[in-house]
Amino acid sequence: MTTLFLTHPACLGHRQNEGHPESPERLEAIIAALKAANLQSLSYKECFKAEKADLLLAHDAAMIEGLFSMIPENGFNFVDNDTLVSSQSGEAALYAAGAVLQAVEAVIVGDARNSFCAVRPPGHHAHRNKSAGFCLFNNVAIGARAAVTRHSLKRVAIVDFDVHHGDGTQDIFWDDPAVLFISTHQSPLYPFSGSAEETGLQGNIMNIPVPPGTGGIQIRKIMRERIIPRLDDFRPEMIFVSAGYDAHAEDPIGGMRLIEDDYAFMMRELLAVASRHAGGKLVAVLEGGYNTEALADSVISTLKEMIKV
Repeated sequence: MTTLFLTHPACLGHRQNEGHPESPERLEAIIAALKAANLQSLSYKECFKAEKADLLLAHDAAMIEGLFSMIPENGFNFVDNDTLVSSQSGEAALYAAGAVLQAVEAVIVGDARNSFCAVRPPGHHAHRNKSAGFCLFNNVAIGARAAVTRHSLKRVAIVDFDVHHGDGTQDIFWDDPAVLFISTHQSPLYPFSGSAEETGLQGNIMNIPVPPGTGGIQIRKIMRERIIPRLDDFRPEMIFVSAGYDAHAEDPIGGMRLIEDDYAFMMRELLAVASRHAGGKLVAVLEGGYNTEALADSVISTLKEMIKV
């Protein structure tokens, strides 16, 4: 089996105002780096588009319709102070969610060993009832909920290593014992949530806030000593990764000090857990990362680990 890489040109159509860090250039840099790397055992496909009904897996109907009602014919509309929508944002969001649903299906039925979804807009700040923080709909949450409700998995885990706390994902799964959510993130930093005391109604939330300046040595220690043991105890039948690369040392938004080898290490460890408990089933979904060169290089380092297993 191969590693499935899913994306779609429609994800380039989501545009925000000039100078906004969450730009189409992020995805363009990843695609260019991927073509240059010429990775073997990688199946590159354009994903299908989700239906609006699929978004109900993670979001309220009123929130979904409200967001689509804001899509302008021209120009931009503000969802919040730093999240905008343009004429093609709705299409981009449906393809982003569709990629994760397609990845879940492919990995569960055995058409792929694992999958990476290179999509935008990102999703982990999108709550059940609101969009926020560059995110429209919560792509990874939609995929995780589909794994449970449509494919009858009993236990799935989401590991989020973005520099920002995945507050939307935490909100959606706050009281869901079938989903273990683990987040490492810089604190203090937007969205100013994710304390270690936030553990969920079912004890299924694990937040590991770290200070600015945290680098690979500390994150590797956290991964080995805290995250991997918790995952082994949970025995997930599938692992999702909210793959944000804005904890990179070169990122203009975050203040952490990770490098490409650290992302490779984290993915290697998570793939090993997936091998032990989930038959290798793992789906990674792009979140942040705003230095395009560092982002592209980090994604390639992640993919190289994914195609090894």
